[in-house]
This record gives sequence, C-alpha cells and structure tokens, in this order.
Amino acid sequence: MNIPRNPTREVRIGTATLGGGHPIAVQSMTATHTQNIDATVEQINALHAAGADVVRIAVDSNQDAAALPEIRRQTNANLAIDLQENYRLAEIVAPHVDKLRYNPGHLYHHEREKPWQEKVAYLAQVATDNDCAMRVGVNCGSVDPDKKAQYDEADSISPMLDSAWEHCAHLDDLGFTRYCVSLKDSDPQKVIEVNRRFADKRPCVPLHLGVTEAGMPPDGIIKTRIAFEQLLSRGIGDTVRVSLTVSNARKPEEIAAGRDILADIAAGRVRSVVDYGLDTLNIISCPSCSRVENEAFIELAEQVKEMTRYAADHALTIAVMGCRVNGPGETDDADLGLWCGPSFVNLKRGGEALGQFAYDEILGRLKSELDALIAKRQ
Repeated sequence: MNIPRNPTREVRIGTATLGGGHPIAVQSMTATHTQNIDATVEQINALHAAGADVVRIAVDSNQDAAALPEIRRQTNANLAIDLQENYRLAEIVAPHVDKLRYNPGHLYHHEREKPWQEKVAYLAQVATDNDCAMRVGVNCGSVDPDKKAQYDEADSISPMLDSAWEHCAHLDDLGFTRYCVSLKDSDPQKVIEVNRRFADKRPCVPLHLGVTEAGMPPDGIIKTRIAFEQLLSRGIGDTVRVSLTVSNARKPEEIAAGRDILADIAAGRVRSVVDYGLDTLNIISCPSCSRVENEAFIELAEQVKEMTRYAADHALTIAVMGCRVNGPGETDDADLGLWCGPSFVNLKRGGEALGQFAYDEILGRLKSELDALIAKRQ
C-alpha cells in the first residue's frame, strides 16, 4: 500500500515485521477464555484466515499460561500475549509466543515494593531469551498512578506520553530496542493528539494504533477510521487494530474493517477535516475479549445503544465496559459509565459510583440517570 511512512526501525514479530517500510500490519485479539483451548484456537485460526498478521491473547493466571503450549501447537499465527496484572507470567508464556505486551500502569499491582525499572528489565530479558518482541501498551484508563498525580486531572494525555517516553528510554538504556508502543483512548481526537506528540519526539519507534472501546459497528469503525485517517496519512502508525464490540463469531470483522480503512487511505479516500460531531450522544464500549466475565455484556451494549436512541441529540457520553481490569478507570470520563462483572453491572456518574445492579435491572436505572442529566442540562 502506497502510504507515506515515518522512518521507524524494524520490529519483528514472528513472521511479521513492523516499521522499516514494511506494510502496515493488521491485528486483533481473541475474545474467548484462554483456558478454553479449543475455542481459543478456533478463533485464532479464524482471525489468521481473515488476514490477521498478529493475534493477541490475554493471560491473567497460571491456568491461562498453562494453555499456551497446546494453543501454540495448533496454530501458525503470530501470537502476542497480553500480560495483564501478573507480569511474572512472562517467563512461562514467552517460549510459546512471538510478542509480549505489558501495560506500564499495571506493573504496580504485583510486588509493589519493587521499582518498575526492575520489572521492565526482567521483561526485556525474558523477551530477549525467547526471541520475542515487546509492546509498551499505554491505555487512558489505566495510566501509572504516579504519572497521573503529576498532572491536572483534566490532562489525560500528558501522563500517557510521560509514561511511554520514560519506558522507551529505559528499554533503550537496557539495550532492548525490539519494541513498539501504543497509546490508546476511546476519543479519536485524543488518539490523534497523543500519537502525533509521541511520534514528534520518538519518530523511530513503531506505533500500534487503535481506538480503545470504539464500540459497536458501524459507530466503532467510524471512530477508528477518523483516527487512522489523520495519523496514517501523516506517516504515523505501523500496525493497527480495530476494536469492536461484536460476538465471537464476528471477530474477523475487525480484520476486514482494518483492511478496508488501509485501502481507502492508500487510495486517498480520506477527509481533510474530520468533524466527529461532539454535540451528539457518544456511546463507547470495549471490544469483546477474554477478560469479559459475562457474555451478557455484548447484548447489554447493544441494548444500551437501542434504548438511548431518544437521546441522540444530546452531547453526553455513555461508556459500557466488559470487565473489572480497565472498566473502573475507563468509565471515569464518561457522563454515565457501566462496567460489567459476572453477576452485576456497576453504574457510575462520572467518577461517582452509583451502585451495582442486576443485568435485568440496569437499563431502567441507566435511563433514569440519563433523563436526569438531560433535564439538568436543559
């Protein structure tokens, strides 16, 4: 694809290579429970068949890690592992995958007395010993608390950048340069700004682009397209993921959407000025992944979208998150936020917790809160 590119260095992930003028890679993430080997392998191979250059899997327990050898045996896909909060699982899974992804904001959950620099040094050594690449994955809803404390609450971008730059510098000092970076938000305009600012300072580092919690199609594709058009057309970005709230059987649609967006950009079918329409209702929802603890989350996201159509002309944001890992933090900036547990849905108004509600109760309570917000603004 004839898309101008920043002169980033090469980062090999199995048989795929990011940066260095190589084609922009498209990837996705499994939504199955990793311990369910048959379902996970089926989805990996479906994504691979759809054209995924890399497929990411979440590993959050020893049981998840134990499934990796057999998963690896049954697929030829390039595999990335999403290390959740237990970074020590890296040495168990690394022999079976091609890339390790860690979130700087999650490193403090385990061994809190140990400096993050030591944890990153450990990860870099594990990656080196096992011929793995790494991704430093900075997410708006789970930024390192120490970084957030250094900036005004209204500034969500500076802590992300500070964290990413700091981790890049430390990896460079360790002599480990086989890494890429991602900086994600649910707001495409923030994704554009944070990645442009990062690339201005570190143009050599390959960037993984994505709008997190983009939501359901077609809205989620539109939000993602906005960010990708503005970044890729400026040479920023080496691999992409379209994060959609869809059922397991539809996960390959993320790959198709990514390919379509890349083809349009390569053909010049982009808008020079993007108006996202911020004076209308905005519903964000996370992509279905293996962290989701109740599959009713996907149906709930669709129900929220349908129920709130009457409020389409109001400039409010509703966030529907599927798990307890990123959900609490990633709903803070929404006017109303839902994050789902196994049996209950947690409802928030901004950063204020309003309580837990059963899945068959939450829509009524959400509507009451939405009506109250609309009335207050009017």
